[in-house]
Amino acid sequence: MIGYKSLSRVIWLFSSLIMAVGLVTLYSASYNNSRVGRDIFYDQMWCALFALLLMFLLSRLDYRKFFDIAYILYACNLLLLFWTDFGGRSALGATRWIKLGGISFQPSELTKLTVILMLGRYLSQRRPRLSFTFSSSIKTIWWDLMVPLGFIGVSVLLIFKQPDLGTAILVMGIFIVMLFASGIDLRVFAGFLGMAAMALPFGWHILRQYQKDRLLVFLNPNIDPMGAGYTIIQSQIAVGSGGFWGKGWLSGSQNQLNFLPERHTDFIFSVVGEEWGLVGSVFVVFCYFMIIYSGLKMTEFVKDKFGQYVIVGIITIFTLQVVINIGMVMGMFPVVGITLPLISYGRTSFLVFSVMLGFLLNLCKKRSAF
Repeated sequence: MIGYKSLSRVIWLFSSLIMAVGLVTLYSASYNNSRVGRDIFYDQMWCALFALLLMFLLSRLDYRKFFDIAYILYACNLLLLFWTDFGGRSALGATRWIKLGGISFQPSELTKLTVILMLGRYLSQRRPRLSFTFSSSIKTIWWDLMVPLGFIGVSVLLIFKQPDLGTAILVMGIFIVMLFASGIDLRVFAGFLGMAAMALPFGWHILRQYQKDRLLVFLNPNIDPMGAGYTIIQSQIAVGSGGFWGKGWLSGSQNQLNFLPERHTDFIFSVVGEEWGLVGSVFVVFCYFMIIYSGLKMTEFVKDKFGQYVIVGIITIFTLQVVINIGMVMGMFPVVGITLPLISYGRTSFLVFSVMLGFLLNLCKKRSAF
């Protein structure tokens, strides 16, 4: 049982361990990589040092200041998403990056944080309805569901257009979990989920061909073993060949012989599985679990509604991204281009998750309800 005063130490410890594992794994993933140089390791190392400083500074600020600017931050992020869609930099068939002040970054990664802050403010200002007449039900559907859905719907559509199906799914996941945590009428919530489920088959027709191929390959990777199914087959081979103890650092054949594409980003967990085996993989999962558990434990002590919703949003995105990425690497989920937090290479993603951890550290401090 972790005490409230120990939560910050637990978050510091396990987030630092994850960053360290990420750097060791990234060095291996870039060691003989024919696609990227070893400079990505040094880039991530400096990013990790800056992230630790950022976490420390955010832990000292008053998180309530972000309540005041939550809508402004979300509006700024929307502008960046529009900029990305109509004037961003393209790579590998996607337009997800923009350059601002000489720095290239992904606004879609920032969306995860701004959506959490925006929904945290909006939902914390809503008041539960004591009666459920026809009139109050209509108001509940409008103010508690349609208005916040309209807010995030614009972001989801802009992200989907890039195209970035994985991040669009994650943003919707944040919305659904935070909406449920807000105490919305269960009939309204169930109706929303039912309508969303009925709309899923129609979504097939708006997917791009490579996205359809990924879904078909998920059902049977061998239908295109040298094309869309190649990466997932090689990933499963890498994870399975690691056995219990792994092959050792810099000794993974799928990694070092360049059989595994994208092993420095979306498929970096396959490098962990191959080189460190089941033991190393379970250790990484345990580190994530401790951060997630600490966040859930924190909701018992934080009385401020805004703070509670921010915690729920942060824990949701951590959980979804870890589960989907690891499941994707092992062939349990379709390939949707989702990174492993604080381990996969990517400056924007790394720093956004570090900011989220800084919020958790800040919320570890005892405060009275506002």
